[in-house]
Amino acid sequence: MAGRRGKVPRFYFNFRSPYSWIAYRDLMDRYPDVAQTVEWHPWWEPDADGERLMKEHGETFPYTPMTREKHLYILQDVRRLARARGLDISWPLDEDPVWEVPHLAYFLALEAGHGPRYIERVYRARWQEGRDICDPATVADIATELGLPAERLAGAAEDRELREGPALAALLALGRDGAFGVPFFLHGYDKFWGVDRLPAFVESVRARARPDAAPRPEPVEPAEARGGPDFAAARSGDQGHAGGCG
Repeated sequence: MAGRRGKVPRFYFNFRSPYSWIAYRDLMDRYPDVAQTVEWHPWWEPDADGERLMKEHGETFPYTPMTREKHLYILQDVRRLARARGLDISWPLDEDPVWEVPHLAYFLALEAGHGPRYIERVYRARWQEGRDICDPATVADIATELGLPAERLAGAAEDRELREGPALAALLALGRDGAFGVPFFLHGYDKFWGVDRLPAFVESVRARARPDAAPRPEPVEPAEARGGPDFAAARSGDQGHAGGCG
């Protein structure tokens, strides 16, 4: 029997990606009604331990590292996008980053009722202040600003209960949803990748929320979403575009 997909729209956000930061700002500044509607799901590149846990549960991380040429293009493109939005950008330098450090701390901030404030502060620290958000000291500073336990958030990446609980559940979810890059938006079986697809995602969410919207039949999982040789081939390699990292 074909699977069914939840109706609540999802936004897979990532602190590393500049396109995810741009999408976050657009969502908050231009579409606050949709920002209040979506489920916020963190997306990050897992370390060896995270990949091992995913494999033990039958999932793999659906991401292909980008080419050097694409990376250089992104440097130019993001500056253009930021300038068009009146945003100042301070490009950070990543040296052996461990992305569990800022992303796992999010779960603790969310548990304490400060998830949105934590997201805003981490994005600002990385993209507008040029800080190293994979440094536990930076996370500790942010936690202190938000009135959260600094030591606990700074050490989130070393918390086995967190890694094997909420963090693993998040990694398995992005694997099941096929979130191969960021920003990634999901509404039923409709997938939208890249900041340039955000308006289409917003329209999809708003259309189904209108009181006069006609009921839509319950969707079934498309055949291509269940995989197969052609699907696997399409997901391999760097097939990205300028609106997203992946």
